Amino acid sequence: MSFGQNLQFLRKMRNKMTQEELADRMGVSRQTVSKWELDAAYPEMSKVLDLCQLFSCSMDQLIREDMNVIDEAYSDIREEWMEPFRYLRYAVISREPEDDAKTHVRLWAEHLGIREPQIIGWDFPVLSQEQINVYSMHGYAAALVLPEDMESPAGAEVLSQAAQEYAVITIRRPFDAPFRLIPGAYQILLRWLQTNVCAGSHSAAGIPCFEREYLQDGVECMDVYMAVTE
Repeated sequence: MSFGQNLQFLRKMRNKMTQEELADRMGVSRQTVSKWELDAAYPEMSKVLDLCQLFSCSMDQLIREDMNVIDEAYSDIREEWMEPFRYLRYAVISREPEDDAKTHVRLWAEHLGIREPQIIGWDFPVLSQEQINVYSMHGYAAALVLPEDMESPAGAEVLSQAAQEYAVITIRRPFDAPFRLIPGAYQILLRWLQTNVCAGSHSAAGIPCFEREYLQDGVECMDVYMAVTE
């Protein structure tokens, strides 16, 4: 862990703020900020508190934690505006629910004649403590996004997603180290939202966060979306 590395990480996460811009905000020289980031000097306590306020983090996080989880597998963060869409959802609670939920949704797509289905998924948090602690279960919801021109399937519960802005990060080869890369992507997005003074929560009608898998030039990729609210 390093105060300087954390400071550099937070600076870049805040809309790629430059050292000069941070120096202006802190009332110091650019060289002083450079020394902070190199761990060649440390700010006085009042400046540390100002930094915590600026980057929406605690002093403990800034000084003691390793906040820089950036990996070459991750893309830069971008913002995407998603238009409203309709979807069918299938949730599974088990020890390994992801594959079961996605397989079921793919069968729906096949039954409906959707040749290139758009499938998204997210953790499904409605579990009891017994399911979590005793049986090591977790929940996962997979959703089939319906084409705009498709009528709602008879007998199916069709849900609606309102228009929503999302912060998005792409993971290349996410399943090379899924228990590190996927949670790390959510951590990066959450930190980006906090640093850029966004609530990081979702609108009442929106999906708070979800994942989308696809192939790009023969490489497995995953886009992780997290709702942006002011």
